[in-house]
Amino acid sequence: MTVQDWFEKRKEAQIQRRALEARVEIEANPDLWTQCVHCNAQLLKKDIEDNDMVCPVCDYHFRVNARTRVAQLFDEGSFEEYDTNLKPTDPLDFVDSESYKDRLAKAQEKTGLNDAVITGIGTIDGHKTAVAIMDFDFMGGSMGSVVGEKVTRIIEKAIELRLPVVAITSSGGARMQESALSLMQMAKTSCACARLDEAGLLYVNVITDPTFGGVTASFGTLGDIIIAEQGARVGFAGRRVIEQTIRQKLPADFQTAEYLMKFGQVDIVSPRKELKSVLANVLSMHEKE
Repeated sequence: MTVQDWFEKRKEAQIQRRALEARVEIEANPDLWTQCVHCNAQLLKKDIEDNDMVCPVCDYHFRVNARTRVAQLFDEGSFEEYDTNLKPTDPLDFVDSESYKDRLAKAQEKTGLNDAVITGIGTIDGHKTAVAIMDFDFMGGSMGSVVGEKVTRIIEKAIELRLPVVAITSSGGARMQESALSLMQMAKTSCACARLDEAGLLYVNVITDPTFGGVTASFGTLGDIIIAEQGARVGFAGRRVIEQTIRQKLPADFQTAEYLMKFGQVDIVSPRKELKSVLANVLSMHEKE
């Protein structure tokens, strides 16, 4: 064995030992670690949280809930939530593998929210704005009657107060358990957006991963400026459905924010760390003296 072989063998043994030690630590403290779904790196949860829920290895943007969005984007203590008392009902007595009432109760317990959106008014670097923030953790961010009503109400409040509106979406689409009542929210929110436009007020969409279905087809893409978070997947139907329909293989980056940017469907693609400053700049440019 040469000296070089000895050093290489020793280096390989050290790498294997470190890997084993890391596995032992992860198994001993599973609540402290998580795996990146993109690069499979084992990461300390605190490291990801300190990095705005972005993987420090591959820059993958983890999904974040609505409360976290508020903390990341709004000036501390400035956000005032509206319509906290609105709760969904079960007008159709819908049951599939379990009742809609049970699904709602589980989602409310899991998220601490009444439904899949929070709305309110706050400041972003001092710029006062009305906002609707969807939460994918609540039944896949699906849009039912309450979501549509809360989005419409915050837009109406913005018109009353002459404020810009920012809608931050993360949704799988309309909520099937409310059937046509859910689909009606597409028209209702779209009409509210039209009234906002007629009032000459700014409307900004911030599309995050994932945004699909009825939300994309209504208030989720009607903004004067459309910003997409880096890596976000955006569309109406899912990739598999489209491929089966047209019987063609789609590009690997199809329906990503970067792909849509190339074809003019998105105005800005922003990393999460820069999103607050991007929003502040947009609001500043459109602020009326």
